[in-house]
Amino acid sequence: MRQSPRRVFLGLLTVLIILIILIVRQPRSEPILRTRTRWERPSRLDHKGIKTVGNNTLGFSDIFVVGLPERTDKRDAIALTAALTGFHVEFVDGVKGASIPDKALPIGVDRHALREENLGSWRGHMNAVRRIVEEGLESALIIEDDMDWDVRLKTQLEQVAEGARAILPSSTQPSSPYGDAWDVLWLGHCGEIFPETLPENAGKPEHPKYIIHNDETVPPLSKLTGLVEFGRYPEFTRWVHVSGGPICSFAYALSQSGARKVLLDLSVDHLGGAFDNALAALCRDGASGNADGLRAKCISVTPPVFFHHRSKGSVAKDSDIQNAGPDDVPVPVREKGTTENIVWSARNNIRNMMLGLEMENQFDN
Repeated sequence: MRQSPRRVFLGLLTVLIILIILIVRQPRSEPILRTRTRWERPSRLDHKGIKTVGNNTLGFSDIFVVGLPERTDKRDAIALTAALTGFHVEFVDGVKGASIPDKALPIGVDRHALREENLGSWRGHMNAVRRIVEEGLESALIIEDDMDWDVRLKTQLEQVAEGARAILPSSTQPSSPYGDAWDVLWLGHCGEIFPETLPENAGKPEHPKYIIHNDETVPPLSKLTGLVEFGRYPEFTRWVHVSGGPICSFAYALSQSGARKVLLDLSVDHLGGAFDNALAALCRDGASGNADGLRAKCISVTPPVFFHHRSKGSVAKDSDIQNAGPDDVPVPVREKGTTENIVWSARNNIRNMMLGLEMENQFDN
């Protein structure tokens, strides 16, 4: 039986009104704020791509270690530690500042104000950055030669990769386990802040964070060091987040686009200070949304997964750019090596890994 046109019209109108109500009542999208308990298994699709962080370059095209060639003690230690934790490194020779002629300095550099040791550090890092550009690498991890990490680094990096993909999603299937939208991935630093705490970001929408709860590779609250007020958050929390302004260039990855931006902003165009400060300024500018800048897309991990190791022996060995103290004062000797923010220190567990023994927790007292 045919229905009258009026009844058909009223029926269609009713359906339309219901659809409008359902659409209006849908929740509004919010900035990404993903959380995951440390050992929760990711989805099959994500898991397949992210698993490549377990290869011998940790999911990057290469891994470069920057350091003075005469520090063979550091090279021996980092080569052995990397081998035991399942990845391969290439060494890039560090540079002494006095060997850099004035003509080679970027615009804005006062070598006396910057100091020779910082100049040398800058040039050593820039040589590694330039290799990424010269060799056309998709990405590379650059670490300093006194780094340490947790024995469980590869499992940590799976979580970092998920966080990077969540914060900066790729429009297509990414070729990198960390996604294809980032420039700088800052994995090791002395301290970092969230970008919303910076004055230039006041009143702006908060950047997304990827939160890892109950991470057993995070030290107890009383042992954590950094710039974040960790006491405001649940214990054993780690964040993957947009970089605010990290201190220290312990370990960072650059994509090809990121390496080109760093080469321009920290050498070809100018240099605004010590290498780590200049790199942080590039990332801070990107986080502020400055349309006139290079729009660097930087992601940090806090607490970091790489940190400076202070080896056993004379404390004078700790740094190649800072003095241990006055010449007339005896230099202290450290009985046991130590690394802040790392629970199962790979450096302190070299013997245990070689002999298949139980791992030592630095913070079990």
